[in-house]
Amino acid sequence: MKVLLHICCAPCTIGSIDFLKNSNINITGYWLNPNIHPYTEYMSRLRSLEDYSKKCDLNVIYNDVYGLREFVLNVSKNIDYRCEYCYKYRLDSTAKYASENGFEAFSTTLLTSPFQNHDLIVKIAKEIAEKYSVKFLHHDFGENFTNSQREARENGVYMQKYCGCIFSEEERYLKSIN
Repeated sequence: MKVLLHICCAPCTIGSIDFLKNSNINITGYWLNPNIHPYTEYMSRLRSLEDYSKKCDLNVIYNDVYGLREFVLNVSKNIDYRCEYCYKYRLDSTAKYASENGFEAFSTTLLTSPFQNHDLIVKIAKEIAEKYSVKFLHHDFGENFTNSQREARENGVYMQKYCGCIFSEEERYLKSIN
């Protein structure tokens, strides 16, 4: 099966790739993360994925859009809605690309992190799959989260400290203050 895998970051990719390759799935990565702030963080994650994808021989399509302004404009009236918007935006682009370019299915490394809302991701992905007539490959990559984190550390892969958006960064610092 030919699958387009939305990639949020290199560490989450590690756990996803292991499962998919062991399942004899032909994977192509798809980078689109316009939510990441600041720009230096965006570039650190992008460069980390570029390095990692070379090491593991993963072809990645880079939709290199730093879309902070659009992201903030779309979530500014309801900050609590930001994750839903972010999932929809990235998965819609992934599914559309998959549908237009001969992929049988799409998935996302967001399903690796226990800090993401898996139920919401799956709900949105299934709706989008129907919209573009492309299958959503659902697997809880989170079973590999601990191993992927360990492997990332051992191999010097950049490890971020928050989801990516300015609001998750704020939450991270507020938790450390409290």
